[in-house]
Amino acid sequence: MSDTPRPSLDDLLRAMGEAGARICELDAAEAGAGNISVYLGWDVDPAERFPIAEQITLPLPAPALAGRTLLATGSGRRLRQIAADPEAAVGAIRVHEGGSTATLFSSPRRQFERLTSEFNSHLAVHQDQVARRGIGFQAVVHAQPPHLTYLSHIPAYRDTKAMNAAILRWEPESIVAVSQGIEVLDFMIPGSDGMQAANVAGLREAEIVLWSKHGTMSRSDVSVLRAVDRMEYAETGAKYEYMDLVAGRAAEGLTRAEISGVAHAFDIDSPWV
Repeated sequence: MSDTPRPSLDDLLRAMGEAGARICELDAAEAGAGNISVYLGWDVDPAERFPIAEQITLPLPAPALAGRTLLATGSGRRLRQIAADPEAAVGAIRVHEGGSTATLFSSPRRQFERLTSEFNSHLAVHQDQVARRGIGFQAVVHAQPPHLTYLSHIPAYRDTKAMNAAILRWEPESIVAVSQGIEVLDFMIPGSDGMQAANVAGLREAEIVLWSKHGTMSRSDVSVLRAVDRMEYAETGAKYEYMDLVAGRAAEGLTRAEISGVAHAFDIDSPWV
């Protein structure tokens, strides 16, 4: 992101709309499920698109984000409707000095009472990544891809090593696109402090985590759509794995040597080869 022109607020809202549409095309966000947030590490004035301002207390301190702006979807908003009317579904959050409070900018067309119920996990990931790595941009996406979520209901797959062995063996592109694999978390109450803490820790090493029996959260320093791409590759691997289960384990899949060969050819450093 630092080597490319900074996207405008219009560009980012358009990207959030495209991402929301793609998530829904994958059946990964029924009704109001799923949420998206974006961290902007540069000065931006949200008032033109979001002229209504109110003071809010953040769910956790985020001092590394002070003076910066986040875009986040509202609770209960349908991701498939962002593109048609982003002001109805998205709020802009300017974090105050000290990181405990913020100004929430919204539109007269706002159709949500509060930000997504998982805003604490989004905010915690942004705070952690900015504080630790000094990044200037990050997109975080939560979705509920059906095949990944289904596999996490099976105890044998509810393990990081087992899940990566299962989903990275079906397409040569997978080890390239999801080179750090997927971190599997135990089931936790959505929006809870435990979920927040585990989510932050999981996304330090991996770029996508699986919330068992719930869904995924993925992140990207490049674009909103790249965060969705990571979920899509992982979900496609899970779909193949599900198909193989249904077919009675008839398929071979890529061997470990074949996966390693792909990783070597594309100069990929991965713990899963």
